[in-house]
Amino acid sequence: MFIPPGFTQGSVTTSLGQLAYYTNTGELWRLASNAPTLVFLHGFGGGSSAYEWSKVYPAFAREYRILAPDLLGWGRSDHPERNYRPEDYLQTIGEFLTQTCPGPVPVVASSLTAALVLRLATTRPELFQSLVLSTPAGLSDFGQDYRRSFFAQLVSTPILDRFLYSFGVATSSGIRSFLEQRQFAQPQRIYPEIIAAYLASAQQPHAESAALSFVRGDLCFDLGEYIGALRVPTAIFWGRQSQFTGPDIGRRLAEANPQAVRCFVTLEDVGLTPHLELPAVVIALVRSFLAQLT
Repeated sequence: MFIPPGFTQGSVTTSLGQLAYYTNTGELWRLASNAPTLVFLHGFGGGSSAYEWSKVYPAFAREYRILAPDLLGWGRSDHPERNYRPEDYLQTIGEFLTQTCPGPVPVVASSLTAALVLRLATTRPELFQSLVLSTPAGLSDFGQDYRRSFFAQLVSTPILDRFLYSFGVATSSGIRSFLEQRQFAQPQRIYPEIIAAYLASAQQPHAESAALSFVRGDLCFDLGEYIGALRVPTAIFWGRQSQFTGPDIGRRLAEANPQAVRCFVTLEDVGLTPHLELPAVVIALVRSFLAQLT
């Protein structure tokens, strides 16, 4: 919802709706016409959008054509009223990459979206040059199923779910609480712009559809069932204090396919979104991973 200087908004049409995306244009970057493409995909949560990576992707704008979409149901993209399933995002992410990328590209993605991207790469490896993934958890991995949690059960109650979203998530205090409890290890790193960006996304018409599908656990799956089929070179980093699932899950995933997962790093003192907590560290890490994987 907050676009960095030198970036503009575009859109593509998928089978389930329009996806907005942000890309570097103009004299600020003086980008070569043959510059490679680098894609950043945000995770899910109350008010998520491409803003999640906006403190990282400008650092690559002189070298790459950047694409950072708002996924279906989030940010400025369409918000169809539906019960979202993993297949919806596998389909629309694949369509986005097919329409916007000239060939296989490196993709940087976070949390459940990162798990979906890894799963997509097992069936459509031709779309991907490499993967750099932050906390790629399917949230049902190795029998540790988020859907059995009290919060997921509570939000599965009809009527109550939309009440909780409207008054517990889609408010300034609700966003701050969500970020403090679910995404950041250090609450003092949350500043007003972050809250404003998440709130703007959370208050879009019908934004509750995708958000509630996520918190109910409708999008969960066991990534362990897919990791063995991965052939795309991959690097993973994991916040030590990530909510829902810890780095032990990430280490098990990496060890299940060391041929594809070339690097696994645990980051101390960060939660689920290290790219917002410590963006300078993540910029350096992503740059290092891209060089190694290429």
